[in-house]
Amino acid sequence: MSAQPEHPCQPSRIPCTQDAVAAALPPVQRMDFYREMGQAGADEIGDILKNWWLLVQIAGDPRTSRTAAAVKAGTATGRPASAIMRELRKRSQ
Repeated sequence: MSAQPEHPCQPSRIPCTQDAVAAALPPVQRMDFYREMGQAGADEIGDILKNWWLLVQIAGDPRTSRTAAAVKAGTATGRPASAIMRELRKRSQ
């Protein structure tokens, strides 16, 4: 008997490169990506690329798509983050 994950992790199909990330984005987001990359300084460009790459990875995951659809439809389980944040602010006052 072995402890195998229900959904084994698979290696990323999208390389963490500017061209690969841009190609995976819809046109409107692609322009935002290019704008952010073009305005970034040398110390920021790696973090910006990584953030967009993660967004592309998450958007390409079918489980994420189902969760996003459930949130939009109001059928997702759990509580809204905004409600939790309100409670935490009240506790700290």
